[in-house]
Amino acid sequence: MDQFGRIKKTAIKRSILINGRKTSVSLENEFWQGLREIAEHDRTTVAMLVERIDRARNTCNLSSAIRVFVFNRFRGKELPARGLAADPVEGRL
Repeated sequence: MDQFGRIKKTAIKRSILINGRKTSVSLENEFWQGLREIAEHDRTTVAMLVERIDRARNTCNLSSAIRVFVFNRFRGKELPARGLAADPVEGRL
């Protein structure tokens, strides 16, 4: 907590292999946890899920695309396993 009693949130940077290339992604722990839960539900790995998110995004950076995807999945916009639509902004890849 800071001096005003607010909880400090920091992004956690992790390296992920995407299409054979190592890249760093910074996300808050809650988004990393959500990403792991989605990957488990979809019977895939976090790295494979991030690859699919990366391929589907068009303008936003990868961290933002992941956050929007996780948010929308938990919001109920996409529930089918392995079902990815075309728009990561809508949470469906």
